[in-house]
Parts: sequence; structure tokens; C-alpha cells
Amino acid sequence: MEIGQYPGSGCSKEHQKIYQEWFALADSDGDGRITGPDAIKFFGMSKLSRPDLKQVWAIADSRRQGYLGFSEFVAAMQLVSLAQAGNEITQDSLKRDDLSSLNPPVMEGLDALLAKSKHVVKRVDPEIDGFPQEQSPITNKWFSSKSSKKIPLTAVTSVIDGLKKLYIEKLKPLEVTYKFNDFVSPLLTSSDFDAKPMVMLLGQYSTGKTTFIKHLLKTSYPGAHIGPEPTTDRFVVVMSGPDERTIPGNTIAVQADMPFSGLTTFGTAFLSKFECSQMRHPLLEHITFVDTPGVLSGEKQRTQRSYDFTGVTSWFAAKCDLILLLFDPHKLDISDEFKRVIGSLRGHDDKIRVVLNKADQIDTQQLMRVYGALMWSLGKVLNTPEVSRVYIGSFNDKPVNESAVGPLGKELFEREQDDLLSDLKDIPKKACDRRINEFVKRARAAKIHAYIIGHLKKEMPTMMGKAKAQQRLTDNLQDEFLKVQREYHLPAGDFPYVEHFKEVLSGYNFDKFEKVKPKMIQAVDDMLGYDIPELLKNFRNPYE
Repeated sequence: MEIGQYPGSGCSKEHQKIYQEWFALADSDGDGRITGPDAIKFFGMSKLSRPDLKQVWAIADSRRQGYLGFSEFVAAMQLVSLAQAGNEITQDSLKRDDLSSLNPPVMEGLDALLAKSKHVVKRVDPEIDGFPQEQSPITNKWFSSKSSKKIPLTAVTSVIDGLKKLYIEKLKPLEVTYKFNDFVSPLLTSSDFDAKPMVMLLGQYSTGKTTFIKHLLKTSYPGAHIGPEPTTDRFVVVMSGPDERTIPGNTIAVQADMPFSGLTTFGTAFLSKFECSQMRHPLLEHITFVDTPGVLSGEKQRTQRSYDFTGVTSWFAAKCDLILLLFDPHKLDISDEFKRVIGSLRGHDDKIRVVLNKADQIDTQQLMRVYGALMWSLGKVLNTPEVSRVYIGSFNDKPVNESAVGPLGKELFEREQDDLLSDLKDIPKKACDRRINEFVKRARAAKIHAYIIGHLKKEMPTMMGKAKAQQRLTDNLQDEFLKVQREYHLPAGDFPYVEHFKEVLSGYNFDKFEKVKPKMIQAVDDMLGYDIPELLKNFRNPYE
């Protein structure tokens, strides 16, 4: 299956109509999602064994969202049909050529249920409902509502909805109280949870970032510029849209259904260098790409940018599912700005993949030396004991230059490209797991932040010498971090950068900070220790 091809996409119009009726019947609450209990009732009519149904659900819900949309439901029905015909169900079953001619499965007692049902069949347009919905209207109200009423658990029909509920009830109050949004990351909105997985490309100018995206899309995108000089001078988000167009940064940052509202904190200077490029493309239905300006080197990096470049890359790094660092065999030096950018990716090491692009421009002997030099340079910047995975290849639409690399090199490049593509292919499947991972990371960071702010407030005198005390605390911030770490037994690696924290602190009066509120901290601990595991248990494979 290519990236962008979706399970259940091979289905005739006639069968689609049948599945629409079945879907409407199986979807008991009419929210466009078939959850575990719905599936147990409906799939039971197929009379397949429990292990077979467990496999059907696992393949259809490959993203582990905890529910099936229309397109996944069609895939599940096709798998049931194959199983009833005596075929073994595997991940490759949905790649078969005969899926469109495959008859719907035999569901015992279904015709009688359909005849009895007075259910109004809602037309499911596969062009719209063929993919999971952008966001459910109920969850939107949660973010805009000013009432403090608890959201009932029954309103939750997916893992992502559950995370939204926990964020609003337990994590957001802590973030607001201790100004987490000013220090670390803006408050989350509904669109942050519903956004498609993102892949960010970073590298010095002319390392092939824009060409790489074009190579994957097999076409150019609106506003793409390619050339040997620094051509991409802005952050461009390439995403799915109804037509081909570019949208300016100021417009995109204020759209409620887009996950970019947090970028307004970087000001107009940045937003004028930010744009969104939209087009219809099957791959963009699943992945959004972030093309970045070439990182500057040499004299050029002395010309300061008008916005906080590393701050922006750090913001995107937290939202992205994969970060590709692109290098060119002729540009292996890691400039000061690139060093700062790589430093800003701290905490996201698991997302970083290194790509040595344009590797067919040099012969095998030179490639060996270049690879060694690149690993040596990276070793000085990425302070990890593990060796980073480096993909070697030439990611463009031209055939590999066999005269330079020889037949062995050509085979190596093709295998490396396949490895990187399979990494990209897994992104939509792992998107839900990544959301949970990022959410837990954020909750831990917010807890540590609350402890730090509470500690600074506690250290302030009640009457005289407040200004001096604040100056002393700011100057000795590293020691204060150590005190907090020892007092609450926290891991040192989870603490924020001292310099950045100091910078933000300078604009605050410590006396106005809140004390540590054990109840709020306890709510976040309960969420991490009980609520999230319970949520995952509720939305796991219903046949487990």
C-alpha cells in the first residue's frame, strides 16, 4: 500500500451503497464512529471466530483510534468477506486487486434488522466521510464553553476525545494557574488534537528539502521554489485542501480549525514569513509537510533574522511526528545557527531522522569518507550515546547516477529509500500513539513547571526586600532548580533550559505567582496514573 492509499479504498459504487446502509445501522448513536461495543454486536452476525474478528479489527483500525470511520468499516467488511471465503487475514489482504469485485459478507439476521429498522439512513459521502472527520462538533464546544460543568464520559467515543476531556478538566487548569503557556507552550485547542500528523524538513539551503516533498507528492505544490541559492525564505505548511492555493500566515494563524494559532506568539515578523500551501492529494489526506527556510551558514548567519527562528523550529518540533535533518555531501559543516536549531530539538530525539541527500553526486570512496565526516559532525552536536540512523540516497525524480555510484551503490540507495518510505508510511498508523506520548510529556512538563513557579513564590519574603530577593533567585536559578528537583524527587532531564526560563522570568513579578496547589498536582498525577491507562483500556481492540 502506497503512502496515502487508505484501507477500503477499492470498493465499487454498488457495494458502497450497501455498506452505507450497514454503517448507519451499526453506528448506534449516529456520530459517524463505530466503537468496540457497536462492532461486537454487528460483527457477531458474521459468525466468524473471535481470533478472526480480533485480526479484522486490528487491521481496519490500523491507527489505533479506538473506532472505525466509514472507510475503515468498509475495509473491515472486506476482510470479513475474505475470512468467510476461507482466506487467511493478514496486513496484505487489503492490497489485493480483486477487492472491488468482492461481494459483501454474509451477515446472519441483518436483512431482518434492516427491514425492521426505522433508522433514517444518513448519506455517507465517501469523498467526505472516506477519511476520519477533522473534528467532532461536540468536542469543539468543550473548548469554547465557559461553564465549568464536567463533561460526561459518555460523550467520549475515541482516544483523542478522551485526551481532550482530560486536558480541559485536569491539565488546562494547572497550565493556566502557573502560566505554562507563557513559559513553555501555548494552551492547546481542539484543532491541536485533531490535526493530521506532521513531518518537518530541516537543513541548510539547497540540501533538497522542497525537492524531497515534490518527490513524495510526485508533483509541485503551490508556491514551491527550487534553486541552488536560498529560495525558500519562509516556513511553508503543505497540507490537504479543496483547491490549489496559498494562504498567508496571518490568515492561517487565526483560523480555529487549523492547529497554528500558537504561532501568533512569534509576532507579525514571523507570520509574514509563514504560509500555508493547500492542494488536493491522497498523501496529504494523511500527512502534512512543513518546509522550512534553509538554515544559514558563513557570513549570512550574521544577518539576524527578524524573528526567533530556533523558537519557531522548537514549536513545530513539539507538534511534528517526524523531523528530517537533510544534509548535502558538499555541505557537511554544521553552522552555529544549525547547531542552535538542532539544540532546540531537545526532548524530541525519537522523532529525528538524518538524511544524506544527493549522495549520487559523489563516487563510492568519497561517499564512505563523507558518511564518516557526517557522523563525526553529528556526534559533536547530538549529545546522545546512541548512533543516529542516517538514510543515504538521492531523493529526487531523476534516476540514480549509476556512473558515479556503480550498481552496488544504486542497490544501496534503493534499499535506503524504501526504508525511509516505510518510516513515513508508518506515521499515520502511529499518530494516535504519538498524540498520547506528547500529551503525557506535556503533563509532566506542566507539573515540573508548577513546582518551579510555586517554589519561587515560596522563596519570596512577605514584606521587605522583594526586588533583591527576586534578583537573587533569578541569578541562582540553576541552584533553585536543584532544590526543586531534590524536594519533589524529579528527574533532572525533564527540567527546562535555565537560560530560556530566566529570559521569560525577567518580565514577571514573583510575588504575583501562585503557591503550589497539591490538589491540582494530584489531579494531574491521577490523570497520568489512572485516567489515561483506563482510557486506553476502553478503546483497545474489543476482541482482546
